[in-house]
Order: sequence, then structure tokens, then C-alpha cells
Amino acid sequence: MVELFTIIMIAVGLSMDAFSLAILYGTLDFEKKKALTLSSSVGIFHFFMPLLGNFIGIIILKLLPLKPNILVGIIFFIIAIQMILSIFKEEEIVDLKGIFAMILFAFTVSVDSFSVGIGMSAIANNYILAVSIFAITSAFFTYLGLRLGSKLTEKFGKVSTLLGSIVLLCLSFVYLFQ
Repeated sequence: MVELFTIIMIAVGLSMDAFSLAILYGTLDFEKKKALTLSSSVGIFHFFMPLLGNFIGIIILKLLPLKPNILVGIIFFIIAIQMILSIFKEEEIVDLKGIFAMILFAFTVSVDSFSVGIGMSAIANNYILAVSIFAITSAFFTYLGLRLGSKLTEKFGKVSTLLGSIVLLCLSFVYLFQ
């Protein structure tokens, strides 16, 4: 039960980057089909990037004598700091007209899930369940952000990123001091 709660909290934390950018892009008034396509793309990347990260993480753990929970704590800490720093950057809205632009968006907001995948063995026993929750959560938050974008950009864009980074920062300390 604790593992499932942890996976859900990580999924929400990872989804906040996509959510905050989706709010920003939502101001472009995406049509429903395009919003579903982009959200699905983000979900797909949030499924496969942690699996790829897990594969590389297994190799890293064989090469470096680190406990998996220490590696996860370090990764969460780095992601949280990156998210906090991104709050102070000006976001440039580039219209996502083509499929390549959508794939690039999905990849960009999914890079942090690759990092989480590196320490996946310390997070979950059932990797497929974990990445499925990551995918569904990120797709949901991306769609929600796109639909609410024009109304919420000014109020919640940077706040959602801050909340996601706080969740990951707290989880990093849990893993570092276990």
C-alpha cells in the first residue's frame, strides 16, 4: 500500500511539469482531438522513458556500489531543483502544429521520468504497474492543463511546477535518509 502511494505521488510530481506547460499551451485553444493526441503522446513517453531509465539504472548500479534508494534520492533531489529553477525561466510558446512538434514536447516533459526510471528498483517491484500509473497520470494532467490553460495560466502555471518539485524534494529526503 505504501509502495502504491509512493508511485502515485511520484506520478503526480512528474506530471506537474507537463501540466504547467500544458496550461501555457492551453492558451492556444487546442481543439479536442489535438489535445488528446498531445496528452496521449506525453503518456506514452512517460511509459517508455522510465523503462529505458530502469535499463540504464541496472547497468549503473552494477558499475557503481550505490544502494538503489540513495540513487533515487539523489535523482529526485536533482529533478526537484531543476523544476524549481524552471519556474524562474521565461517560457516561450511555440505553436505545436505538426506531429514532430508534439513528439518533441512529449519527449521534453518526459525526460525527468527517464531519471526516475534509473532508480526504479528502489521505488517499485512491479515496473509495469508503476510506469502505467506514470503514463495515465501524466496524460490526464496534460489534457487537464490544455483544457484549462486559457483560464489558469496566470494563476497556477508556476505554482503547479513548484508543488510538483516540493513533492519530489520531500521524496528525495525520504529515500536519502531511509
